[in-house]
Amino acid sequence: WVAKCKEMEIPCSDAVTLGGTLGDPVAIRQWNIDGLPTDSFSVDNGIVIFNSRRWPLMIDPQGQANKWVRNMEKDKGIQVCKLTDPNYMRTLENAVQFGTPVLLENVGEELDPSLEPLLLKQIFKQGGVECIRLGDSTVEYSPEFRFYITTKLRNPHYLPETSVKVTLLNFMITPEGLQDQLLGIVVSQERADLEEAKNKLVLEGAENKRKLKEIEDQILHILSSAEGNILENADAINTLSQSKVVSDEIKEKQQVAEKTEKEIDDVRSSYNPIAFSSQVLFFCISDLANIEPVYQYSLTWFINLFIMSIQKSEKSREVAQRLENLNEHFVFSLYNNVCRSLLEKDKLVFSFLLTVRIQQSKGLVDAAEWMFLLTGGVAMDNPHPNPAPEWLSDKSWGLFCRLSDLPAFAGMREGFAAEAEEWKRIFDAPEAHLEPLPGKWQEELTGLRRICALRCIRLDKVWGAVQDYVVSVMTEKFVKPPTFDLRACYDDSSALTPLVFILSPGADPMGAIIKAAEQMHKPEPAYTSLGQGQGPIAERLIERGRAQGTWVVLQNCMLAPSWMTSLERITEEMDPSTTHPDFRLWCTTYPSKVFPVSVLQNGVKMTIEAPKGLRANLLGSMKMDPISDEEFYNLCSKGPEFRKLLYGLCFFHALIQERRLYGPLGWNIPYEFNNSDLKVSVQQLQLFLDENESIPWKALRYTVGECNYGGRVTDDKDRRLLNCILNRFYCTTMLEEGAKLSPSGIYVVPPDGAYEDFLEFIDSLPLTAGPEVFGLHDNASITKDNKDTNELLKAVMVTESSEGGGGGGGDREAMILTVASDIASRLPEMYDMEAAQIKYPVRWDESMNTVLCQELQRFNNLTALVRKSLHTIQKAVKGLVVMSVELDKLGSDLFFGRIPVMWKPKSYPSLKALGGYVSDLLLRLSFFNDWFTDKPPAVYWISSFFFTQAFLTGAQQNFARKFTIPIDNVEFDYEVMPASSYRMPPEDGVYCRGMFLEGARWDMERMALAESQPKVLFSLAPIFWFQPKRSEELTTYPHYNCPLYKTPDRRGILKTTGHSSNFVMFVRVPAVEEQTFWVQRGVCALLDLQE
Repeated sequence: WVAKCKEMEIPCSDAVTLGGTLGDPVAIRQWNIDGLPTDSFSVDNGIVIFNSRRWPLMIDPQGQANKWVRNMEKDKGIQVCKLTDPNYMRTLENAVQFGTPVLLENVGEELDPSLEPLLLKQIFKQGGVECIRLGDSTVEYSPEFRFYITTKLRNPHYLPETSVKVTLLNFMITPEGLQDQLLGIVVSQERADLEEAKNKLVLEGAENKRKLKEIEDQILHILSSAEGNILENADAINTLSQSKVVSDEIKEKQQVAEKTEKEIDDVRSSYNPIAFSSQVLFFCISDLANIEPVYQYSLTWFINLFIMSIQKSEKSREVAQRLENLNEHFVFSLYNNVCRSLLEKDKLVFSFLLTVRIQQSKGLVDAAEWMFLLTGGVAMDNPHPNPAPEWLSDKSWGLFCRLSDLPAFAGMREGFAAEAEEWKRIFDAPEAHLEPLPGKWQEELTGLRRICALRCIRLDKVWGAVQDYVVSVMTEKFVKPPTFDLRACYDDSSALTPLVFILSPGADPMGAIIKAAEQMHKPEPAYTSLGQGQGPIAERLIERGRAQGTWVVLQNCMLAPSWMTSLERITEEMDPSTTHPDFRLWCTTYPSKVFPVSVLQNGVKMTIEAPKGLRANLLGSMKMDPISDEEFYNLCSKGPEFRKLLYGLCFFHALIQERRLYGPLGWNIPYEFNNSDLKVSVQQLQLFLDENESIPWKALRYTVGECNYGGRVTDDKDRRLLNCILNRFYCTTMLEEGAKLSPSGIYVVPPDGAYEDFLEFIDSLPLTAGPEVFGLHDNASITKDNKDTNELLKAVMVTESSEGGGGGGGDREAMILTVASDIASRLPEMYDMEAAQIKYPVRWDESMNTVLCQELQRFNNLTALVRKSLHTIQKAVKGLVVMSVELDKLGSDLFFGRIPVMWKPKSYPSLKALGGYVSDLLLRLSFFNDWFTDKPPAVYWISSFFFTQAFLTGAQQNFARKFTIPIDNVEFDYEVMPASSYRMPPEDGVYCRGMFLEGARWDMERMALAESQPKVLFSLAPIFWFQPKRSEELTTYPHYNCPLYKTPDRRGILKTTGHSSNFVMFVRVPAVEEQTFWVQRGVCALLDLQE
């Protein structure tokens, strides 16, 4: 509209700003001194606060508005309160009466209804005095009263009825705003003379404006009070001519000032690159809170770190060189400081994120390619045939097809057949990420593009490729996190800053804290483990510690959510004058949303983790108390047996912890076995050996397998595995020197010797352990690498904002519309339930009729929800209906190719991506449609059912009713069928297809379980005949009791039906090898795969 005004010759400023129109430079400068950020966005917020009629509610996750309001209103005696304070209404009443400002901080998404009269300013006159009603009392209303509200929430959703009562302002720092602040900081540190000159100009300008205002007022006064002819009034003429001189002087000064200001701004702008690159880093670390809620970093901490880098980095006369030195120093300093507060699993995520964000800020990353790397694109029907089906999976081929739609990869799909041998070389290579790419792609694809191509063919090697990418862009030091240094963390803290340990399974920092206290000659720390009723005890400990200067440790803070507000209050109210300088508050917590954000932001965060790797774990166990105690080590009456079994126990402890790395193949549920389990088991081992003449194997196995370790295990399949592993070490073989502990013989029973000999023996073991020592197949390392890559990409994914990717908002909306309309167009009509119940009525002798009708109804519920939600999201994107929070989430899920959260309550369990899920849903609908329109199939697709247990019970019920025997006496016998299809169903029971084997395959020649083929993680199981029989008629043969699960993540929850949400049943599969062999292999049958 500025251009329009000029076109119509209406006078207007060239650059219209809120600050220029409504702002007072002197007041704004004072706000900046009080802590309001100097950027225009924050200044505009300040202007709005003082020009609006409603009280401000400020979204303030970094606490900048809070700090500014406190400083600005300090002289007026500001009262600060929270909604959780017991007497906050009393504070408000007094403030309203006496006209003191009030800051209500840390509000949530709902405000207390008792604030309504104050927010709506429901003032009335009573006895000639303005009054307001607060709660039950009427108080006088002082016109001097001011009310400020702040919230720490990053992205709150306030209902319209709340928003209309307040002035909602976003003080969340913007990239431009932060850049402006950092520019001010770097210039004030590097060129203090410029900053001083700029401040002087602001003061001069304000003084000049004040003088001009005075002159204007004087002239107006003369003109209004003059009588008769003004030209005859000598005083008026003198005043006017004097004003003219002063005004001309001021104008000249103003011109000089403007010129000087322009020169200063030109010099300042040369420091812009460092301000820009540093603000990118802040938003990178602020996004880490999406991965784990405890990764919180305050802006104040970030700015202090930035100032430290300015002071410590290498100086240079050349501005460009100086900025390069500063940038290099700051990025590495930030990496080191953030890394010590990250769990091991997230350190590479942070390095990768840091690298990519820096590259994105330089315009070196294509948004579409980045989204492909994270999501693999949204899979639709692939019309192009797979050119190498014998080794390339359809999923990989689909990825190649979607990748070749991107400009940089054009022609990859068409040229694949000609280069198939070269691609197969990469597919077969043990270190696929180091192999050269086929043909022209080796030259053309570098950096992230190379990783995109690798993602299509060897997902398991993406993790290694990401590490190499970080090294190539940022140097090697960015993939070597600093070692844990408790002393350095202590040095960074003070009596007022808490030290927070972020825990991972198996870690216990208590030993490290006690050891540090001894080394620093501090009294022994007082500690308590938080939980119900421990709050008052913790408060007393803190009170005593602050007075006496001792350390206080609060363990497991996440177990006391109700007391966390008190912890926040205590840390905020700590005063240097009343706190002993030697006092330290240590907190330990697992990643949890309940831990107070302000404590995390202002505290020193660090992580401590159990040693990684079999060898490190063994060493850690052997150096643990009481094993490391020479007296205990040699005390047992059966010395050689005790020492060998002790080694076996430590090996067992390391093995069951390291198995967690293999995901569901290792344990269904990742248990937190820790050193206290080992300690108790070691003491019992010594006790049992001393008290018995012969070794009581049964008692030893029971105490370890069922009590100490087994007490943690809640899943019966995991308990079976635990005992199988334990039996490898608590057995007579363990007493034979040189006996194999792994099939290859790399790990053996060490010879008996002194404590140091055992440590030396452990030191000679390999640094990394292969899958064989865990009893797993070599393919398990691929499963582990796939899991690591998926977790890496998933973690990076959650840091991407909902608007991220694909170019921009327009691309995103177009993508959502395309995906929604494509899925909606492929959905068939709903089943006619009336016709189904007529054709398949409830019958005594045919339970499958009931099973079918129930399944059809469930699929109808799902397809109705899917269809309705897809139509609604299309309307919302076009602006025809309101985009609710649920619809926005649905849009994000469709864009990123995930199964929408909105569908899950009505859906069957599935871990597939959106494209795979839709294809699978259509296949299931087609299977049931054939059954409904034609007749029950000869071979049932067991994977297609919502409630598999109902189908299997139906088969048993038919048998029980046919022979009139109680269903409790009926069990399934399992027969593997030699053919791949059958035309006629069996006489009794059901033929079932569609199961997959993980960790093994079926050998048709031997008609038994066999080892998996290399690189084949899942294989199709043959057709099984689920044959109902009387319990006493079941056949016996060598078999493996194979658990059958619905999805590959295996873990489930017990539903109200009494069935697990994932485990279906045990299937007896013929096997030549021992049960324990397949149990340790982690073999199971699955109804559905992730791909």
